[in-house]
Amino acid sequence: MKKVLIALDYNPSSEKVVMDGYKLAKSMGAEVCLLHVITNLQYYGSQYPAFMGFESMNLSYDPKIHDEMKNIAREYVSTVASHIGDETLKTHVAEGDTAKAILDYAKAWGADLIVMGTHSHSALEKFLIGTVANGVLEKTTIPVHMIPVKIE
Repeated sequence: MKKVLIALDYNPSSEKVVMDGYKLAKSMGAEVCLLHVITNLQYYGSQYPAFMGFESMNLSYDPKIHDEMKNIAREYVSTVASHIGDETLKTHVAEGDTAKAILDYAKAWGADLIVMGTHSHSALEKFLIGTVANGVLEKTTIPVHMIPVKIE
């Protein structure tokens, strides 16, 4: 394994995904890239507690601020990367359907492994909306390492 892509969302549970994925990648001597996908800009208006040095925003969604929100997403992954303190760590922000964007970037970057978290959702939520993890697993040709995280 030479390249490990770590997908993170804007939730404090991503800290565990990033740290566990980073340790795994480094144990294999792999290059690491943190990927964040902007799929629904309304998430950025959510108020989450600070984690990995990143303070959440308290904004209302406004379609006119799309570019500003992309900059905030870039700042987010940059802040997470600086928290790790590895100057070789790469970051990327993509847009679109989350599962598709993860798979597309993993292929384009040449990832050997995708690391992502699995959130606890109710059976009804999984049935109605599915999960990003399921979307990735259904279509991937790249091995995926899942890190279970529980949303409290």
